[in-house]
Amino acid sequence: MMSLLRFISLCFCLCGIAVADGMQPETTVVILNEEDGEATLNIKNTDPGPALLHSVIENIPEDQEPLLIVTPPITRVEAGDTQLVRFISTLKAPLKTQRLKRVSFEGIPQARTPGGATIGITLRQNLPLILHPKGLPRHDAPWQLLTWTREGGQLKVHNDSAYVVRMSLEVQLHPQAQAGTLPRTYILPGEVLTVASAGSVAGVVAVEFQPATVYGFTVDSYRAPVVAGAD
Repeated sequence: MMSLLRFISLCFCLCGIAVADGMQPETTVVILNEEDGEATLNIKNTDPGPALLHSVIENIPEDQEPLLIVTPPITRVEAGDTQLVRFISTLKAPLKTQRLKRVSFEGIPQARTPGGATIGITLRQNLPLILHPKGLPRHDAPWQLLTWTREGGQLKVHNDSAYVVRMSLEVQLHPQAQAGTLPRTYILPGEVLTVASAGSVAGVVAVEFQPATVYGFTVDSYRAPVVAGAD
């Protein structure tokens, strides 16, 4: 089967390519506060030509309930222009915890040579979207609320808070400096995840990981203590 790179190279030789620089959102995460009922985000078309902006709300596997809509779902954006996208809540009941969705933005460039065999390559941005309950205080470091325990020879992380916590897949187990892996890059309120490790977790007293912040700022890695249970 022809690889994508070979296919692109062949198309370039035969007809030329219009490569889209893509749609660039102004931030790396979207926060929709329940009391506001909506959130907005500016998306800039960095492609040298006009493109269609296609915006889609995506459910995560653990939460399939539709909670919001995006508008406009598709619109034309001229080169260098910025489009305001709105996320409107469709909640039927008050939120008790933060909820996690994802939103994708795809720029679909238009052919630049009338009547020619021009190919447009679409580039997609995919961002987390967090719905924040009314009355829940903002917490800039929700990963500090996680509890890490050794239970039955396994290392587990508990999220007993009302916050979605995002982090890297890889963790370091100390004092052994042993590598561990989480099943995914987020833990929802009320969830318990198990860390996969090639070696024994007996004697692990701390876990170090890289948080992914809710509000888009950068932080250093964080080390949390491990509570010893019944190994």
